[in-house]
Formats: sequence, structure tokens, C-alpha cells
Amino acid sequence: MDRAQYLGTAPRQFTSLLCTPAAQKRPRAADMLRDMSSEQTSRTVFPAIVADICCVVLFAAIGRSSHGEDVSPAGVFITAWPFLVGLAIAWIAALAWRAPLRPLRSGVPIWIGTVALGMLVRWATGDGTALAFVIVATVALGVLLVGWRGIGRGVAAIRARRAARA
Repeated sequence: MDRAQYLGTAPRQFTSLLCTPAAQKRPRAADMLRDMSSEQTSRTVFPAIVADICCVVLFAAIGRSSHGEDVSPAGVFITAWPFLVGLAIAWIAALAWRAPLRPLRSGVPIWIGTVALGMLVRWATGDGTALAFVIVATVALGVLLVGWRGIGRGVAAIRARRAARA
């Protein structure tokens, strides 16, 4: 192969590397917006976000109550806000709006992100991050954030089986 032939094929070879299936599967902003606007997603995203927020607030309220602290809305917010920040970032990072009800696809990344980022925010703002608190928060938020999705998945499977029999 002479130099002209080589140079003539190099751009095609380079282009084929850029257009591999892996490169083509990257999500684009337009695709994400289209995913978010579908009817099925719009019916599940908002309730899933509300459920996750309720789980974080419930975790904070139970924690404050178990330590004899004030369970007023302001008191609960003081405890919950770092985890709510972590929850919001985890939702975005996990692209959770694509499958908000799936325990493994969305629940686990949301759970891990919420705990990790929540603890990071607590540490950065001077709040406590004792090992016992990290363990309790990890277990409790895991049960809450992944648990409601697992229960919902089980209920949906039971309903689908009943509908298939009918």
C-alpha cells in the first residue's frame, strides 16, 4: 500500500473507530429529554421522587426521635438536608428517571449515592460522621430506598401473574 492509499483509508478507519456501537450508545441530551417526557415515565418519575424524599425524611425523623431530639419540621430538615442533596445528585448521576421503579437499576445507585454524598456533605459542614452513624444510615436508607422498589416490583409481578391467569 502506498502513502496515498494509506492516507486515503486512514480517515475511514478513524471514523469507524469513532462510530463503534459503544460510542453510538452514549445517551444524548435530546434522548434524555425524550425519555423524560414519555407518558409512562411521567407517571412514575414524580411518585418515585416523592417516595425517595419521604424515605430520607422518615430516616431523619426516626433518627432524631430515637435520640430524643426535636422532631419538628425544622429539626428533621436539619438532619435530612445533606441526604436530600445526595439524593438529588444520585438521581441525576444514576439517570434514574429512565427506570425509577427498578430496585437494581435505580434503587441501588440512588441508595449508595445518597449515603455517600450525604455523609460527604455532613463532613464538609462539620456535622457528625461517626462510624456507627454511617453504618446505621447505610442500612436504614438501603432498606427504605431499595426496599420500597422491591416491594413494588413484587406486587407488580403478582398482579401480572393474576392477570395472565384470568
